[in-house]
Amino acid sequence: MNSAENKNLVLAMVLMLAVWLGFSFFFPPQKEQQPEGVQITPVAASQAKEETVVNDKVAEVETFSTAGETPVSENVQTSAPAREITVETDKYQAVFTTEGARLISFKLKEYMATSAKDSAPVQMYETGPLRYSTMRTTGAEGFGLSEGALFETATASVVSLNGQEQLEILFKHVAANGMQYVKSFKVRGDEYVIDMALELSNASQTPLRGTVNLAMVQRWDDSMEGDSYSFSGPATLVKDEIEEVDVDDLKDGAVSYGQGLSWTSFQTKYFLSVVVPGDNTVERILLQRKGDAIENIMETAYFTLQPGEKKTLDYLVFIGPKEPAQLKAAGHQLEKIVQFGFFNLLAQPLFTVLTFFYGFFKNYGVAIILLTVVIKIIFWPLTHKSYSSMKSMQKLQPEMVKLREKFKNDKERLNKEMMQLYKTHSVNPLGGCLPMIVQIPVFFALYKVLLDSIALRHAPFAFWLTDLSAKDPYYITPILMGASMFVQQKMTPTTADPMQAKIFMMMPIVFTFMFLNFPSGLVIYWLVNNLLTILQQYFIHRKAT
Repeated sequence: MNSAENKNLVLAMVLMLAVWLGFSFFFPPQKEQQPEGVQITPVAASQAKEETVVNDKVAEVETFSTAGETPVSENVQTSAPAREITVETDKYQAVFTTEGARLISFKLKEYMATSAKDSAPVQMYETGPLRYSTMRTTGAEGFGLSEGALFETATASVVSLNGQEQLEILFKHVAANGMQYVKSFKVRGDEYVIDMALELSNASQTPLRGTVNLAMVQRWDDSMEGDSYSFSGPATLVKDEIEEVDVDDLKDGAVSYGQGLSWTSFQTKYFLSVVVPGDNTVERILLQRKGDAIENIMETAYFTLQPGEKKTLDYLVFIGPKEPAQLKAAGHQLEKIVQFGFFNLLAQPLFTVLTFFYGFFKNYGVAIILLTVVIKIIFWPLTHKSYSSMKSMQKLQPEMVKLREKFKNDKERLNKEMMQLYKTHSVNPLGGCLPMIVQIPVFFALYKVLLDSIALRHAPFAFWLTDLSAKDPYYITPILMGASMFVQQKMTPTTADPMQAKIFMMMPIVFTFMFLNFPSGLVIYWLVNNLLTILQQYFIHRKAT
């Protein structure tokens, strides 16, 4: 073989390795996951002393209370039992409790934990110990608030909201030192957004000074990590950039952010909980791991309330799916949460076109097929030119054989004559692989869309394909894809070099095994693309003859 053919052979091998090894690097196999349920729990923060943070890594968080100190906010009346308030909306069921004025359950009605017909809704929060409690606030010194403090509310035990109906739940608590707390949750029937506020009033005769914190606490174990590429863990928007922290990194110490804070979140592949503090509400956000819990702690600065003075701390809370339209409607740049990683530049327009087609047909399988047609039309001229180049190369084989025989002892002269032959007949020896190489970034970008988009989660196509984000349970589509690739190879002009021909013939087998565990939506894309390529090759061949 001459140098040009060597390049073609190497290019073919690189093509397979780029998809096989490259895919393994960028997209490791997905780990077995538990039924979907984020179980994210905003709770009371660990109370920390006012301190200067030199590094982003903080070894530990000290508590405000000194040894033997008694919390000043013990409930004045402790005999009344805790009461639960259930709010039913079109999108979720939320359960609040008067113990700590916290949220103890949040179920997403539109999203099931699994694709099974009898699956329960996704449960965003688990009703575990107090340290996993949701949206529970704590304070220190003059604003001390015990974790189990009982609040009072006049809201009925069960409330239903439809459409744009709204409800404000007020929880009130009076501490022994005269500090009054009014915690409110404004919920809407058609949104995942909850407006939360904490009003502090100094009803005593002396100034009170302290700090108030809010935290999200997520129970964590290694089985919750999900696949190795999609991010699961705490993420904070700092100076308009999302800072993601790997849970394993928190084993080495806490991470602190002190300037340019916008919001903090805990997210998995498809769901998240976000807290957006109001202006001048939070001085520092601390991320730390304590045992089997991950804490996003939002700390206020120390402040003083004079007798009769009030102060309100505002928070916007979003609990729900990572759905771009919903996040954008909530504001505060929450749409930045939905990213497709390294291939985001290609993935975003692919997702836009995909959702456009879905709007017409209400079936993502059909939308994927139509998207494939669009991509094929875009690459049609390149594929046509490539196929024509390969046909021309095939016609040159007799002359190439003669040149090899004539200059078999002079490789430099052989390479020169081969290049002159290609130039004379306007043939690109590397043209055969170019269409597939160019499509590899599109392939990876579409993979990210199908893997991470909430829209494709449990989205059915037809027959046995009930979840386009999961692999084909019967491996029918990967086998059909491999068969179509084999037919495509048979229709492709052959090369005189037997080694190169063998490598190309191996590709359908390699790709079939690769695609066995790919999302079925991605396999459909590649299968339809192959069928369209076969059709294109048929017309080119028919026109040539």
